Amino acid sequence: MIKTYTKLLTSCLLGFLPVTAFAEATMNGADTSWIMAATALVLLMTLPGLAMFYGGLVRSNNVLSVLMQCFSIAGVASIIWFTFGYSLAFGEGNDWIGDFSHVMMADIGRDSVSGSIPESLFMLFQMTFAIITPALIIGAFAERMKFSAMLLFSGVWLVLVYVPVTHWVWGGGWLAKMGLYDFAGGTVVHITAGVAALVAAIVIGPRRGFPGSMIMPHNMTMTIAGAGMLWVGWFGFNGGSALAANGDASMAMLVTHISAATGAMTWMTIEWFRYGKPSALGVVTGMVAGLGAITPASGFVGPGGALIIGLLAGVVCFSATQYIKRVLKIDDSLDVFPVHGVGGILGTLLAGVFSATSLGIFSGFGFADGISSMAGQLKVQFIGVIVTIVFTAVVTWVILKVIDAMIGLRVTEEEEIQGLDIALHEERGYDL
Repeated sequence: MIKTYTKLLTSCLLGFLPVTAFAEATMNGADTSWIMAATALVLLMTLPGLAMFYGGLVRSNNVLSVLMQCFSIAGVASIIWFTFGYSLAFGEGNDWIGDFSHVMMADIGRDSVSGSIPESLFMLFQMTFAIITPALIIGAFAERMKFSAMLLFSGVWLVLVYVPVTHWVWGGGWLAKMGLYDFAGGTVVHITAGVAALVAAIVIGPRRGFPGSMIMPHNMTMTIAGAGMLWVGWFGFNGGSALAANGDASMAMLVTHISAATGAMTWMTIEWFRYGKPSALGVVTGMVAGLGAITPASGFVGPGGALIIGLLAGVVCFSATQYIKRVLKIDDSLDVFPVHGVGGILGTLLAGVFSATSLGIFSGFGFADGISSMAGQLKVQFIGVIVTIVFTAVVTWVILKVIDAMIGLRVTEEEEIQGLDIALHEERGYDL
């Protein structure tokens, strides 16, 4: 036991020193350049992409609070990931959680290599995923959660939910050993964030006036600008997950774009037929649904499969938004679960269907190699989806209940009426 604590303390202290390591693998300049660019693209998705996308969807007296939450989560998540989150997610450990071998990056130097790229770059690339995942959740409780509660929840949730699931899927854990297909985050990012959002919306309760009165976005121009950054940034999100500048990366980018475009057009068409007019909100929401659904499958499917996934994402996620709000009357403010959660579930399952490339003229559509192969992969995908949903829901509920007992989750009614910009930050988004 003493040796264990001594090793951990030494690792922490060494983390403050520059480390030089001898590379066992060869660093590739093209791969490194691409992942550096992809890392910047993924960070762009949160700052300013998601911040502007969400900021425009809330009312004008809450816009700064949403922007502030995205920026603050970026800071908190980065510090946690650097100090011990990366180590627990990608350290050798066991089937369930990593170890403390990479605490404070003690054993990672300029020449340390992960595959064909610097390990410091791999760590940074994964950090951007750790930033955007809890940031997605804030859309569920926008306009009504205390800033202090949001910060505490985001940090604890990252450690207790995101980190273990990341290890299971990408860090050599038990789902990776089962052969789960999740190229860029269907389970790790979208299902965890979506399920956590649904639980948070239920626990904290609806906004004042929901569902009786319409709560409309205040600035769709800002939302569409943010959506455009998300679409572009997603090339780094999915294409970068190949961790190399190769055909896998380019195919992942191609199928990402096709699914996003198809999801946008499908959602827009449904609205057009149902309500008589297409909406800007509908087209960008459909785009995000298509992006979320293709994410887990982007490294395994062809362009035809992406077309079907985007089409189904538009139909299924649109239906889910209507059901959540109109039937269940759950105020998931910015549709995090029906878009990201449902999209992630759909894409993770469909990755098991459209993952092969051996049907001649239909190879662009994929289809698993034979019924038995498809059934076997679907079984693995289904297990991954169910376990991620249950684990995330239970742990998220416990975290929220504990924080509520400690400091309270929700602002007062007066603060909610006033708006969180003034009530919590003493600032205004607009002063015209």
